[in-house]
Amino acid sequence: MSRALQPDEELVELDAAAVRTWCVRALDALGREREEIDAINVYPVADGDTGTNLYLTAEAAHEAVEAVFAASAPDAAEAVRAMAHGALLGARGNSGTILAQLLRGMAAVLAAGRDGDHLARALAEASAAARRAVAHPVEGTVLTVAAAAADGCAGGGTLAEVAARAHEGAREALAATPGQLDVLGRAGVVDAGGRGLVAVLGALVETVTGRAPDHAGDASGVRGGAGAVGGAGHVHVPTAPGGVRLLGDVRAVPTAHDETCDGEAGPAYEVIYLLEAEDAAVDLLRARLDALGDSLVVVGGDGLWNVHVHVDDAGAAVEAGVEAGRPHRIRVTHFAAAAAAAARAGAGGGERAQRAVVAVVPGEGLAGLCAEAGATTVRSRPGEPPAGDELVEAIRRAHAREVVLLPNDTELRQTAAAAAERARAEGIRVALIPTRAAVQGIAALAVHEPDRRFDEDVVAMTAAAGATRYAELAVAERQSFTSAGVCQAGDVLGLIEGDVAVIGADLTETARTVLDRMLSAGGELVTLVVADDTPPGLAADLERHVRRGYLAVDTTTYHAGAGAPPLLIGVE
Repeated sequence: MSRALQPDEELVELDAAAVRTWCVRALDALGREREEIDAINVYPVADGDTGTNLYLTAEAAHEAVEAVFAASAPDAAEAVRAMAHGALLGARGNSGTILAQLLRGMAAVLAAGRDGDHLARALAEASAAARRAVAHPVEGTVLTVAAAAADGCAGGGTLAEVAARAHEGAREALAATPGQLDVLGRAGVVDAGGRGLVAVLGALVETVTGRAPDHAGDASGVRGGAGAVGGAGHVHVPTAPGGVRLLGDVRAVPTAHDETCDGEAGPAYEVIYLLEAEDAAVDLLRARLDALGDSLVVVGGDGLWNVHVHVDDAGAAVEAGVEAGRPHRIRVTHFAAAAAAAARAGAGGGERAQRAVVAVVPGEGLAGLCAEAGATTVRSRPGEPPAGDELVEAIRRAHAREVVLLPNDTELRQTAAAAAERARAEGIRVALIPTRAAVQGIAALAVHEPDRRFDEDVVAMTAAAGATRYAELAVAERQSFTSAGVCQAGDVLGLIEGDVAVIGADLTETARTVLDRMLSAGGELVTLVVADDTPPGLAADLERHVRRGYLAVDTTTYHAGAGAPPLLIGVE
């Protein structure tokens, strides 16, 4: 982070630390306004995700900048390029893709110089680059707001002057968007993507001046456009079909795609993918995708592109990418399904919680334990791991803006990753911690603090899980070759970190051997999780064994209930 500016002190140029600070403040601003921006999202599709997509794109930019700072002491050019590249890789939705191109356009100029004059030229190049990336530019959108920001600071000046004039120009253009685009005027809202851009520019003003702009809220002081101005800066318009509701400084409509928005259904799918391809192939791809659908935005360059389009034939859009080069990170969203999911989430009633934990657990007792700790649980039965739909439904049931997902099983990692991606497409921020056993999930849940920052919470939970070695006792069903030798049906198997390490005839003796091997590498806390059908004296016997042989090690025992393995062991 850059040092705090003193009163009346302003930056002369954007150095690497200032770029880093801008990323942090932009992410914070979009985080604060995400829900309100989602709520006014009516164009090009009323899917209620513009704020979320902008936030996720800015988060990717921020993470890329943090990565270069973690690896070295970058100069300003490296920081700017990292910001743009991270946004390109992580761009979400129509609005996020355009934001990525805006940042890329700025980076091309700021890499050469970072004073006020260069910032003015950077904003002009950003506007031009974003407009070139959109197949059919429409006024009254983020493109208009970006152009106004560039016009507002044309001619240059000091860094602070340019940033402030760009922000003010963008804010005034945002207020005028309901009069430029019919769907916005009918709904009585400003453009959602444009509002996000104003938030990003407001963060830039605060970075270079040390002061938040006078009108820090993206829609504060909205004037003119669709109708007369009312008190508190609200825009008043004739009542739209389906009704409107007041939200912040704008009037927002329900986010279902209905007659309130544009009166007709658009394409069924949103398709996004990264593409490695040559420029000539991308030109042909643009023409092909333009014929398939609408809302086409292709951003990037130098062999790497981010492609976004709305189509009815998602397969054809992906095939076009395959013909052009190598597509990857392919995401397909069915608008109707996403809207239905959002409606189901909304039907849960009440305000969403800020954060929740979803944990997969192997027994009823553990489910109760995790539920008492505030987690939403999904049962995993022997031979019946939960499907992706069950995990997505649990994330929705948690009814939170942010969710930490604990699969607690190595075999569930890919299923959990796919479920997390589906939930993110519905606007839920999901962090997947790749816990491989229930004892790792318990360790992670033990340090969960919903009041701290999401990233800090995820890091702490990941560290706790990673510091927990795990073992499991199972009974062999048939003769088999293992890493510890040949086992027979009925043998007790001690698995450490997923591999068979001990083969024994007695559950208690095998458990002691496994514990000794795990504790030979050190440890402070042993967690035992026993099932209903585990011999009743096993846990007490193992606790005594630890007390006798390992004086500085504590032991905690939990009952998993029915349906769990005979014994789970964790060593922290």
